[in-house]
Amino acid sequence: MKRCCELVVMASALLVFAGCQSGKSPNVEGGSKALTVAFVTNNSADFWTIARRGVEKADAELDDVTAEFRITADGQAGEQKRIIDDLLTKGVGAIAISPIDPENQTALINDAAKKAIIFTQDSDAPKSNRTCYIGTDNLAAGRQAGQLIREAVPNGGKIMLFVGKLDARNAQERTQGIKEVLAGTKVEIIDVRTDETDRVRAQKNVEDTLVKYPDVTALVGLWSYNGPAIVNAVRGANKVGAVKIICFDEEDDTLAGVADGAIFGTVVQQPYEFGRQAITRMAKHLAGDKDALAGGKQIVPTFAIKHDNVAEFSARLKKLLGK
Repeated sequence: MKRCCELVVMASALLVFAGCQSGKSPNVEGGSKALTVAFVTNNSADFWTIARRGVEKADAELDDVTAEFRITADGQAGEQKRIIDDLLTKGVGAIAISPIDPENQTALINDAAKKAIIFTQDSDAPKSNRTCYIGTDNLAAGRQAGQLIREAVPNGGKIMLFVGKLDARNAQERTQGIKEVLAGTKVEIIDVRTDETDRVRAQKNVEDTLVKYPDVTALVGLWSYNGPAIVNAVRGANKVGAVKIICFDEEDDTLAGVADGAIFGTVVQQPYEFGRQAITRMAKHLAGDKDALAGGKQIVPTFAIKHDNVAEFSARLKKLLGK
């Protein structure tokens, strides 16, 4: 019954996504509307393509708002700062940013908040003067991944975690959630390997792990591109099935791996809603609607995708993306 309820909620959420295929043409790179807001990513992963659809949907629906979508291509805080400085120079009224290094970017966010409304999305910076966070409860998502790990390796064993940066709050909270669920079990976390959002390095980390720890039972990817990096390395080592894979998000290779059994499961977010809600709520706040902030935090639910529900999820995602 619990699984059925989750699927109904997931289906309802994704049906909302489909609305981005209709309506007026989006204007996501600038225009002449009364208000301008912006959405800034923390890297260039495919995950953000879905978020962009949500930004486009909100931009199409809001007659007086122009929404800009900016990609932090190299995944580095320096580039993200340059993007924010440029947006502030242009007089953008509000910016939704996914902080790469929240602790060290607090001053940047606080300075920006003196000139514009600043939201965080995907990864929070709660010690900063951001106005609102929109995104996943990453601690809860980590617990969801931890449950998948327990199901994948019921007898325990050694596992390795992989992520771009441990400075990011979402990485820290997902790791914490996983550890909470695995406490008291026979599952041992060897370490957490970082890759600085470099996909080549991400796969090399997995390959090195498979060589150094031949008895590893499961590999866990915390960011979207880690799933494909892990499954590619496991296939290359001819260890599909012998080493369980648990990851996050819905990149094509990840969903294909879940469908063919190479990946045990993935925890998917709703990046479309990150984009749609960030733009909509920033616009409302600029227009004087303080209720749009929902207490300074708007949590978007996550879902566990396994072999039994991946086909339905993939079909709805393809429809959303127009594939």
